[in-house]
Amino acid sequence: MISVIGAGAWGSALFYALKEKNPDIVITSKHKRDMEKFVSIDEALKNEYIIIVIAAQAISGFLEKHKDKIKNKKILCASKGIDTKKLKFLNEIFEEYVDINNLAFVSGPSFAKEVREKRPTALVLASKNKTLREKFSSFFPDFIKTYTDDDIYGVEVAGAYKNVIAIASGICEGLNLGNNARAALISRGLVEIDRFGEYFGAKKDTFLGVAGSGDLFLTASSTMSRNFRVGLNLAKGKMLDDILTELGEVAEGVYTTKSIHLLAQKHNIYTPIASEVYQIIYEGKKVKRSLKDLLS
Repeated sequence: MISVIGAGAWGSALFYALKEKNPDIVITSKHKRDMEKFVSIDEALKNEYIIIVIAAQAISGFLEKHKDKIKNKKILCASKGIDTKKLKFLNEIFEEYVDINNLAFVSGPSFAKEVREKRPTALVLASKNKTLREKFSSFFPDFIKTYTDDDIYGVEVAGAYKNVIAIASGICEGLNLGNNARAALISRGLVEIDRFGEYFGAKKDTFLGVAGSGDLFLTASSTMSRNFRVGLNLAKGKMLDDILTELGEVAEGVYTTKSIHLLAQKHNIYTPIASEVYQIIYEGKKVKRSLKDLLS
């Protein structure tokens, strides 16, 4: 049986999508939800296949708390981000508790709302274990096209970094700089993602595919994206705390920006867009000045 851990918008969307082919699937979260097949976390962790869809910054604590129950499970991580405190990718966090051959990661252009509406979606499942990634792929319904790969770092970097570019793109839109500027920003963002990922051994093809450019183009060009809306509101002069309160959900790009900035400094990787977003969010740089510096 399968368990989904995390009942936010994305976790719930995955739960209802996978229920099409897996009627016994269950779901749980930190706080009780009034939804079908909702069980306790302890009950959910009894199942062999676990899909984790919780905030990236909470994963380390979750794994530590449940390490004895999670160590032999087969896990698909559907969270996106980089641990800010440890400066580690999620696969590196998971590998402290679970054998790499029992781990898979998923990313791709997939707004939760459209998945709930059963609209066509494409995702990439990455794992070092070919059998495992194909097994998880078999759980998905027909309206979700799944591709499989072994490039875990590529899928992780793509899924995390695109949220940072989405914030920058939202700022660009909020300042009314035009479609030309936004297209230039997004395309240079893809180059930046590729450069960053290459340092950690990711494949270039991953960034040119569904998990890379597909997810980036979606997230960085729509108000359905939480991170894009963060950028929009920053451009309007709103305070970050107020923006996040209004969102009511986690915008992982805010945390990922800090992680990428610190990793880039540590390893001397050129990340101009992420650096500007970092200065806006964490150092109070004015958005107009930042975008002017970036586009010049």
